[in-house]
Amino acid sequence: MTTRRFLLFAVFALVTLAALMAGCALKRPEVPVTTTVDVPVLTERPPDDVEAAPGEQPGTHQPQLVLQHYGVNPTVETRAQAVSTFAADVDTGSYTLARAYLERGTLPDEAAVRVEEFVNAFDYGYRAPEKEAFAVQVEAFPSPSRKGYHLLHLGVKAREVAKAQRKPSHLVFTIDVSGSMAQGHRLGLVKQALGLLVEELDERDRVSVVVYGDTAQVVLPPTPATEKEVLHSAIARLKPEGSTNVEAGLDLAYELAMKGFVPGGINRVVLCSDGVANNGVSEAGGLWAKVKGRASEGVTLSTVGFGMGHYNDVLMERLADVGDGHYAYVDKLAEARRIFVEQLTGTLQVVAKDVKLQVEFDPKVVERYRLLGFENRVLAAKDFADDKVDAGELGAGHQVTALYEVKLTAAAAEASSFAVFRARYQEASGGASKLVEHRLPTSVVRGAAKEATGPARLSLVAAGFAEKLRGSYWTRTLSWGQLVAALDGLPEGLRARADVVELRALVVKAQRLDTRPDRFEKEAPVASMDFDRLPVLE
Repeated sequence: MTTRRFLLFAVFALVTLAALMAGCALKRPEVPVTTTVDVPVLTERPPDDVEAAPGEQPGTHQPQLVLQHYGVNPTVETRAQAVSTFAADVDTGSYTLARAYLERGTLPDEAAVRVEEFVNAFDYGYRAPEKEAFAVQVEAFPSPSRKGYHLLHLGVKAREVAKAQRKPSHLVFTIDVSGSMAQGHRLGLVKQALGLLVEELDERDRVSVVVYGDTAQVVLPPTPATEKEVLHSAIARLKPEGSTNVEAGLDLAYELAMKGFVPGGINRVVLCSDGVANNGVSEAGGLWAKVKGRASEGVTLSTVGFGMGHYNDVLMERLADVGDGHYAYVDKLAEARRIFVEQLTGTLQVVAKDVKLQVEFDPKVVERYRLLGFENRVLAAKDFADDKVDAGELGAGHQVTALYEVKLTAAAAEASSFAVFRARYQEASGGASKLVEHRLPTSVVRGAAKEATGPARLSLVAAGFAEKLRGSYWTRTLSWGQLVAALDGLPEGLRARADVVELRALVVKAQRLDTRPDRFEKEAPVASMDFDRLPVLE
């Protein structure tokens, strides 16, 4: 270890010691708000299922990712803080972005990995609620990598809405046609993705198209979705040009959305971009107030990312968050089909706004806990009941899965429950928030991992995959081979599912590519690893 790195580790250790003395374990040290990461030069080829639009050529360039690392959640002493509160999140952009890099032979940067987006990229087959707003399902089983801990799998599913019952919509496709969108057939993939969406719309819907490069312009005013040829023709004419003035594009899109506003319907701006903003406002902060204001007026914003290497993950995720929409990353046409065809109603129709989730652990039963992921969604306990605090949105049928590592006390064997789960949300139409509350019984705790259901074990692999990619201290004893074995041990029907087969292939690729040394081994050998706390140097 270099002298500089040793000194940094020592400073980190002192911070950790202070945290422990305060009654909880450490949190990863702060990182820059925005990080520009250089990655190996890639020849950005189109995905296998994407055809190039006329005149589009792949670009070879020195790519940069604009990322933000939100740290790693600490292990918390329940006696010091029994309540864990966070905003719901159903984004999946981090998983698909990581997939795109692995499929091109490169490990994703650690800052690109958000555990909850890996976990929520998979369907765990939750039952839909019959009357209540959410169905809650929970299961716990011994952790295969953290001695003395159990993995708590907590699943929430929002009520479903039949396709025929979906509200009418006005969708404003806001498309980045700047020069960077010519690279790697990004614009070609946007065209194909929107083409799929157009085919799913019907007489209830209207579509507008705005493009932006140096400036913004309306390509198509509000048009009935039944006029398929007109819509497809407008999309097909798009071509890359100029720089990237995202502010101008959104300004014009919102203006068009308000003019064509559908009272009581779905009013959504769909931003398709690589997130690179080099003209107008170039940082997300300059747009947040504007986007949030429009969301309060009923026009939400969803962002769909395209492109490899030169890509602004921070901007795209944050815009969707403040715009009360969802963030997705499309690396190939199959992903666009999943978002715009298979999950169209959930993608468009919000059934619950500002959804906050909270778990209150019983200190007599749970000694310590750690939330896996959601680092940029964590809320203070007092924010849970404050309707002024913004949180996540759930679309029809959407599911949210959260995982905790929990250390049970000896009293767990006799206790009837170990925690209380709460969800607070507003109806899509607004109004005061409502509360859902369920006690979590100890009867859901399994004696061994093999006794857990297949979906719960799948969530363990998804989280473990993400934790290993981001270099988490707590997965040092979890090998890539163990993740592969866990997938191979799933029930046959689940194991054969296409997304699970793909996950296995990605884990195998990561195993081959991961030549990183254990950054903690010299100071904290795995053989003497403390599973409760990070190491503190003498």
